[in-house]
Amino acid sequence: MYRVGFPLWKTAARLGVPVLVRVHVHHDKDSGTYWADSPDLDGLAVSGDTLDEIHKEVTSAADALLQMAIDGHKANAQTEIRIRDTALCAA
Repeated sequence: MYRVGFPLWKTAARLGVPVLVRVHVHHDKDSGTYWADSPDLDGLAVSGDTLDEIHKEVTSAADALLQMAIDGHKANAQTEIRIRDTALCAA
């Protein structure tokens, strides 16, 4: 697996090497919604009411942005979702 943003990641993705996209999920306590962005993939910013919705939106947006970044080729992408609000991680 090769992380998006590392040197030559686009070449690796075009060759079929699986690429990893890091995603940070944030919780807006006032509205009760979530939003996510990526330090690796410019333009990835989505929002949703649930974590399941965020996961679907992130997957869809990441696929589209990666395809645009590597000139229309389909990337074998895997998203690594990190929750940035420690209150959400409490058991």
